[in-house]
Amino acid sequence: MGDTIRASERGLQLIDIARRRKGWTKYSSPIWWDTAHTSKATLSRFLAGHRIERETFIEICAAVGIPNWQDIVDLSPEPIDPDLERDYRRATGESGTPTKTVSIGYSDRHPSQNIARQFYRAFRDAGYHPFLIGDDRQRGFTWTQTLDSALQQSDYLLLLLDREGAKSEMVTEVVQRAKESDRPPEILPICVDLPEIGFLNPDLQGHLQPIKPLDWSFSGDNRNVVREVFDSIAQSRSWRRSENDIAPIIDAGSTHSTPPLPTAAPELELPNGQVELVSQFYIPRPPMETRAMEFVTQPGALIRIKAPRQMGKTSLMARLLAHAERCGHRKVSLSFQLADASVFTDLDRFLQWFCASIGRRLKLENRLSEYWDEIFGSKDNCTAYFEEYVLPELDAPLVLGLDEVDRVFQYPAIAGDFFGLLRAWHEDAKNREIWRKLHLVVVHSTEVYVPMDLNQSPFNVGLPVELPEFSSQQVEELAKRHGLNWQTSQVTRLMEMVGGHPYLVRLALYHVAKGDLSLDEFWKPAPSLSGLYGDHLRRHWWNLQQYPDLLEAIKRVARSPEPIRVEAILSFKLYSMGLVSVGSNTVTISCQLYRQYFRNCFGID
Repeated sequence: MGDTIRASERGLQLIDIARRRKGWTKYSSPIWWDTAHTSKATLSRFLAGHRIERETFIEICAAVGIPNWQDIVDLSPEPIDPDLERDYRRATGESGTPTKTVSIGYSDRHPSQNIARQFYRAFRDAGYHPFLIGDDRQRGFTWTQTLDSALQQSDYLLLLLDREGAKSEMVTEVVQRAKESDRPPEILPICVDLPEIGFLNPDLQGHLQPIKPLDWSFSGDNRNVVREVFDSIAQSRSWRRSENDIAPIIDAGSTHSTPPLPTAAPELELPNGQVELVSQFYIPRPPMETRAMEFVTQPGALIRIKAPRQMGKTSLMARLLAHAERCGHRKVSLSFQLADASVFTDLDRFLQWFCASIGRRLKLENRLSEYWDEIFGSKDNCTAYFEEYVLPELDAPLVLGLDEVDRVFQYPAIAGDFFGLLRAWHEDAKNREIWRKLHLVVVHSTEVYVPMDLNQSPFNVGLPVELPEFSSQQVEELAKRHGLNWQTSQVTRLMEMVGGHPYLVRLALYHVAKGDLSLDEFWKPAPSLSGLYGDHLRRHWWNLQQYPDLLEAIKRVARSPEPIRVEAILSFKLYSMGLVSVGSNTVTISCQLYRQYFRNCFGID
């Protein structure tokens, strides 16, 4: 039997309202079960709250006029494995009255789904407060609000990482939100039959780097894993590694930089974060990339790379850093997404983290205590650390790549001072030799909406690089590199749905080249949660739920067939998410994928 689900009590009430509007009776309207391609008996089981096949469940909802079937699914767990419960009771000794909240993150696929529900039942029966974070259950406004509330209140986030979850944008977003919450939960990752931790997508790997995961294997005995989970929660124990056990941080651009030779049968690569330097699936975008390569090695250079999410900013930065390294420069890549929320509590702590992180990547001894003097300000201390220690220690210029600086924009009290400091260093390079050794590459997704003095901003100097979407010729070339001999009409059909967005194009080409689906099979379900981009669209929907003004703005944009005016800060944020294209004073939806998906979400015909 396939995956089965049932409607919640509230869901059945919504079903009843919908069928009354159609004038159907519960059990005497053949049009209902005929339209749903099922039987009267199955419909009766559905209406009685029993589990039925997922596909039939969806058909019944669609027939009665409820397209968002996820909103009415019951989240009850499957029966628990008795062995798992016994292991729990052995681990905890059933002592005390636990009151901790545990969120359980997993992809909505077997077998992680079953393991998650078993843990859910064990936690609940023991008196904990569990919450299931699945990929396809109870979607909608209520679900997203409940999820955010659960993460804010959670003491622990148990993360089950199988092959689906390891690559999931939604799972990565859950982890990032958890780390950025006011009271971050302890994260307990379990790799479910993963070949290696390196199988995780780069962002998720970065978030989990300080934490030692456990391995769940279906060919072995996992009782020790269960005991460790419950022991850790009962004893409030963290899985964080010691400083000495944390693996060295790999900079963007640190992989082999020799371009690959063409092959007759290319080894396909699932698009997932930065495109490796040796990958044949990287498509250059001249002439601005050529200009940036020339500029990055100039003394005191400052390059600003701006584009929406998943457009290739980090991949370009990696290539700039690798080019500089080949020219004899030192390089460091630092992503602000890797910083814990506590780092942004005040400027002094933030700049100390900044100095220590760069020194660590250069394998320099941490000497903050020698250069940090409370008599002087934080910016002066940070400047001294670079001017008197970091830069003199290096026998070559340093190219510093700063990725995801949008994270800093969220903290205006820090942003103004930090970006003003970068501008001051850049200006000093015009007059002082030591600062000519520092070359900056700054990567961001959105316009700078933090109030700043124009003379103190690094975002109006240096070389600006704004990444465009792929042209039809570039998409055709990328298709060839995937071993697809596409005609112009096929390229056009793909771009009608996703435009020239690099990530969306590559994901489609990867799955078509793998034989997972044809272009025709890709097309119809693409703008839905059941299609190829379901995980991607789900992440956008959750993000928009956090900001009612953004949600209303995208609703207006999706409804309008023409470009419309939107408040500047809202258009900046929607652009940074990749959802809109920005004109001189107007915005329009960036591609049909988003237009169709959001129109469906908002019930727009």
